[in-house]
Amino acid sequence: MKISVVVPVYNSSDTLPLLVDELRQVLPKITPDFELILINDCSTDSSWEVISKLIKTYAWVRGIDLMRNYGQHNATLCGIREARYEVVVVMDDDLQNPPREIPKLIEKLNEGFDVVYGVARKRQHTWWKNLASVIFKRAIAFVMGVKTVRDIGAFKAFRTDIRNSFKDFKSPDVLVDVLLSWGASRFTSVLVDESPRAVGKSNYNLLKLIKVSLLVLTSYTTIPLRIASILGFLFTLFGVGVLIYVLTIFFTLGSIDGFPFLASTITIFSGVQLFALGIMGEYLARVFERTGGRPTYTIARIVEK
Repeated sequence: MKISVVVPVYNSSDTLPLLVDELRQVLPKITPDFELILINDCSTDSSWEVISKLIKTYAWVRGIDLMRNYGQHNATLCGIREARYEVVVVMDDDLQNPPREIPKLIEKLNEGFDVVYGVARKRQHTWWKNLASVIFKRAIAFVMGVKTVRDIGAFKAFRTDIRNSFKDFKSPDVLVDVLLSWGASRFTSVLVDESPRAVGKSNYNLLKLIKVSLLVLTSYTTIPLRIASILGFLFTLFGVGVLIYVLTIFFTLGSIDGFPFLASTITIFSGVQLFALGIMGEYLARVFERTGGRPTYTIARIVEK
């Protein structure tokens, strides 16, 4: 089995030599044919210079430099499309995904699965970030329609030919896990150890997780639109009930305390309308981005020995 390891890189000049050194020790024990693809997502540090040095040192290392920062998933998609071998392993550049855990993914993949996720036994983040991450990952799994995997992640292995199902994908909004679900049905996961981040800090914060969650819900599913339609229908029934209540009070008591009742009713209906308009606005934004011709990524150069 030949393996292509894909690593999106952003401001990781300190960890890349350590990562490559660990891969150098692990990969030959799995297969004699392997490669490492490092995709520099327009890092602001010396990551590209480090990648260039690693390419000169190791013949199995390849480097791709993107023209600007496109995001982790876009850079990962670039690496997947450039992979040469039959199995792709995707991992982060911060050494939180230990290369020594790759054999577990490959072993599970050999059982006949299409995609195998490495799920951390213990998360190395604060409780609120762990909670937000779990909710976000469950949302992606729900959109993917995969019942066998509820906890997805960046550390994964899959069969390279799955990429044929999204070879024509050109949107700037990318979620690799959802794309994989377009061509695969046999998903599973294995427990792996996760190391604490040795250098720097995570590039994801709560606002970014919320942004990506909105991307998931408005780019790959119509569920929010259906929720807005259901809410509209329910509040129409509520409005009819209010009308019946007002008429009943008027004809039985002759009067009704108008302003507080009217103000609260208007507030409720206005909130629902704004919520529905917000959802439609998110969808219109996705349509605008996809029809604007903005590329998924643009490669500035590819360097290999």
